[in-house]
Amino acid sequence: MHADASPGASSSARQVIDDVVVRFAGDSGDGMQLTGDQFTRTTAVHGNDLATFPDFPAEIRAPAGTLAGVSGFQIHFSSHDVHTPGDEPGVLIAMNPAALAANLRDLKRGGLIIVNTDKFTDRDFEKAGLQGNPLEDGSLDAFTVVPVQLSVLTKGAVEGLGLGAKETDRCKNFFALGMTYWLFGRDMGQTEAWIKSKFKAPFDDANLRALHAGFAYAETVELFHAGYEIPPARLAPGTYRNITGNQAVVLGLVTASQKSGRPLFLGAYPITPASDILHMLSVYKDFGVVTFQAEDEIAAAGATLGAAWGGAIAVTSTSGPGVALKGEALGLAVMTELPMVLIDVQRGGPSTGLPTKTEQSDLHIALYGRHGDAPAPVLAARSPGDCFDATLEAVRIAIQYMTPVILLTDGYLANGAEPWRLPDVDAIPAIPVHLATDPEGFLPYKRDPETLSRPWALPGTPGLEHRIGGLEKAKDTGNVSYDGVNHEAMSRLRQEKIERIARSLPAAEPEGDPDGLLVVSWGGTYGAVHTAVAQARKGGIRCAHLHLRWLNPLPPGLAEVLARYGQVLVPELNMGQLGPLLRARFALPIQSYTKIQGQPFKVSELLARIQIQASQA
Repeated sequence: MHADASPGASSSARQVIDDVVVRFAGDSGDGMQLTGDQFTRTTAVHGNDLATFPDFPAEIRAPAGTLAGVSGFQIHFSSHDVHTPGDEPGVLIAMNPAALAANLRDLKRGGLIIVNTDKFTDRDFEKAGLQGNPLEDGSLDAFTVVPVQLSVLTKGAVEGLGLGAKETDRCKNFFALGMTYWLFGRDMGQTEAWIKSKFKAPFDDANLRALHAGFAYAETVELFHAGYEIPPARLAPGTYRNITGNQAVVLGLVTASQKSGRPLFLGAYPITPASDILHMLSVYKDFGVVTFQAEDEIAAAGATLGAAWGGAIAVTSTSGPGVALKGEALGLAVMTELPMVLIDVQRGGPSTGLPTKTEQSDLHIALYGRHGDAPAPVLAARSPGDCFDATLEAVRIAIQYMTPVILLTDGYLANGAEPWRLPDVDAIPAIPVHLATDPEGFLPYKRDPETLSRPWALPGTPGLEHRIGGLEKAKDTGNVSYDGVNHEAMSRLRQEKIERIARSLPAAEPEGDPDGLLVVSWGGTYGAVHTAVAQARKGGIRCAHLHLRWLNPLPPGLAEVLARYGQVLVPELNMGQLGPLLRARFALPIQSYTKIQGQPFKVSELLARIQIQASQA
């Protein structure tokens, strides 16, 4: 449905714009994630391209009304391609003073602020650390402010349903959502159906009343000078759904199981922001999926390795602290050469760090976080939807090369959403699995001449009995060997096996100018870097973008590409991990640009750095 087809959204009253960034913000109990999710679903049905960024407080339940308890949900939607959730919100819906104070610095000058004035009391100002009322002190003069008594109006909307004061107040997020639907001419049908399916009486009726009251209030009292229309985007033909990175990982794992013909096992311990992978995967039992919630990260990794030995697609999911605990099991997987996939949804560190914030600081532990020379392939997804393809690739490589594989995502990708075109399942290549079955001449560590992988011999197969364990293996036989020469030969074989993966990878191919400044990205920084480089080139700067999916091994031709450019810049959400690695590996003057604030890069930050870098050429 087009925006001007919604009730009260006449085309004459609406300004057509290309895109907008909206942020919902309030206490963690105000339902901002639910509100943002419903607005996202409706926007997707409308046909806009979009990207979202849910921003959770670190505390499970911080004191209400404080800065520490602010929960936000940002959505960037457009009539053209979108690669980031946006830099500056043009619209902020603030449910209390803390939400306003925490987000005001990000708001675009001249932007629209909708505030819940029922929460603008002296007590609320004190909890938010404010000295006075920002609605009266002139600090909001640069913005368009729309004050709304959300709590009072919501109470009136649900009157007569017998709800208590707290239950009534919990409906105010739907009142705010209804107002936002009017502002952008969205149809409410999808949300109406969701409310009816999600809530029981009288809460279904209460939320529906609040939603409709918010829409009607915005229309009848003429809160806004005009509404806005963002036409649908011209997406490639196909069937689309919204998808988060964690959802894409889950679908990728189930697809990998089906395409390989092997059962899927996930051993995990709940940890933010990876827990949803365990929760969501557990509903796929009908597809031969087994999920195991272990007592700790070590047990989860051990069980996963056991499942790999038993012939399953064996996966464990975690975040940074869990990767540290799984290091010994990963080393054992390297030694036993079993196909196991570790999915690391990165978050702020070290230690417990910033559990709900995003970061890219686990690259070093993924590459080197095991004792001894224990090489493992490492790849990283670049967007929520790409988590599906990256997961399939991780499983394929693990089986083909009989090795543990580490897949890096991050909190931004895991929780963010974008439209994802459903793939043609029949067109997805099968994942070949070759199980050893013939005891004639069987040697457990005899190598495939192309991949150097050893046979996958399942326990209990007659005639294929062999030693398994962490002690060094003798060449071919796999017997325990303490011989130093054999140890060096086996270590080099394991390293060479990982290096041979590069033969099957596409060559490094930058997008943009063939010389000038090259910006190299990996993981979730793709969207911001892609957009910043495109804007820089439009501004006359000669530059190009190279995104790396594979971090170990690196793609073929990378050395030649890096040497071709006069300057190389590597933006990362850490203190500099890939940049120094490339600088040491290729002996080139590669520059790092880093950020470790728990937030993804803004396009404006990257564009400013590109402009500075280019001016120094």
